Amino acid sequence: MTFGEDIMIHYKNKEEIELMRKSASVLSAALEAVAKVLKPGMTTLEVDNLVDQFIREQGAVPSFKDYRGFPKSCCISVNDEVVHGIPNAYALKDGDIVSVDVGVYLNGFHADSAYTFAIGNVRKEVLDLMTATKAALYKGIEKAVAGNRVGDIAYAIQEHAEKERGYGVVRELVGHGLGRQLHEDPQVPNYGKRGSGPMMKEGLVIAIEPMVNLGTKDVAYMDDGWTVATRDEQPSVHYEHTVAVMKGKADVLSSFAGIEAAERANPALNANY
Repeated sequence: MTFGEDIMIHYKNKEEIELMRKSASVLSAALEAVAKVLKPGMTTLEVDNLVDQFIREQGAVPSFKDYRGFPKSCCISVNDEVVHGIPNAYALKDGDIVSVDVGVYLNGFHADSAYTFAIGNVRKEVLDLMTATKAALYKGIEKAVAGNRVGDIAYAIQEHAEKERGYGVVRELVGHGLGRQLHEDPQVPNYGKRGSGPMMKEGLVIAIEPMVNLGTKDVAYMDDGWTVATRDEQPSVHYEHTVAVMKGKADVLSSFAGIEAAERANPALNANY
């Protein structure tokens, strides 16, 4: 169905949503595997290799590998990096936060999810940012129901993270539809007005992904052509779920439950947020 001249939204039937749930399940399990072993001294490239191997062992494919030329299987962004960090030889340190953003392609459909981890002794103001960003994600998900508009999601996220908490909500990067393609219409901003944007109908599947900065909302693009960082070099946090729009209540296809349990059980991670 077309909204306007340039937007084409592909709705999924129940069978397709179940296939996407399987993709999301593999993805969530991959992030749980990361949560079990993440620690100081581990390089972001080692994390990428772990995720790549895990996904392929499940008979799936990492969505990001070679996507538009991206060289790795995960986007791993540390501290002031917002998104699209390229895994490399950087060894994680006590006090770092690290966002691991992963896509999985299985049975013809993609899923997309991200989780930010705190390594060891992370400053309380950064832990508070993590709390607020994760809460903003769920505030957005609450609005992902048939009959609402995309702007209702955007407004809920911005209201919680920016207007109530005073953080910087990134404008240049947004969530998106997904399905047979990794990026589909509509775009799902993390800021905006209630009642604006395309109306959502049952069967729309979207990636909702607030990217929230401790300081200013402004970002800068790094010389590698991929990494986006905060302009003021303050930390940024990123959480993301794959969500199916339904009547009455959204159906969250990805899950943080196993990730959070592993996070609490890993003494190298700080789950006190």
